Amino acid sequence: MNRTWNVVRMQLVNRQTYLWVPVIVLVGSLIITLAIYGIISSAGVDSAMYGGGAQAPLWYFAVVGAQALTLTFPFSQAMSVTRREFFLGTLLTAGLTALILVIVFVVGGLVEQATNGWGMDGYFFYIPWIWDAGPFAAGVFFFALALLFFVVGFWGATIYKRWGTAALTTVILAIALVLVGLLWLVGQLNAWAEVGLWLATTGALGMALWGLLLFVVLAGSSYLTLRRTVP
Repeated sequence: MNRTWNVVRMQLVNRQTYLWVPVIVLVGSLIITLAIYGIISSAGVDSAMYGGGAQAPLWYFAVVGAQALTLTFPFSQAMSVTRREFFLGTLLTAGLTALILVIVFVVGGLVEQATNGWGMDGYFFYIPWIWDAGPFAAGVFFFALALLFFVVGFWGATIYKRWGTAALTTVILAIALVLVGLLWLVGQLNAWAEVGLWLATTGALGMALWGLLLFVVLAGSSYLTLRRTVP
């Protein structure tokens, strides 16, 4: 376990990837979003405003996941760290940074509710359908989403390191075709109402649990690939 924590410390040496860039992305997207809300509010719009700017730091977690492998894995092997220790330490680092992000999102959502959306009915952290089940469910949702984005980037990086660019591109295209095929199937079955009902009944907490399940699947396949990856 001590060696796993050493991997966490090794990952956090690169503070720019895990700390400063996410902070810049979060603060920048918040400022831009509030500026847009201010412009809309000054134009006389009095309805609630919701934006997608809060997704920016979550998407960046995919970049963090990719860099966690490509930038650090070769160095870890030179330091005689086993692949298992590197894998567990990297996921633990992702969990800790995701937890920090969750705290920021939950506190931000509570502030927005208390201030009526920064005094102009504009919301960045607070999204009603995510917060319907309360702050805890919202926190679990954001935590699962951050981990999922991270492991997607890490999973893609393991494929790239193991088999190269062509293999990674082929896998991405195959996944895209599968998703398009599923959308086509739903359309053919005229099942959009059922899909919408399932999403509504599952709720944010249920979606978070499904996201954590997908995280486990991708993390497991990443580890199997990592075991034979050349630094």
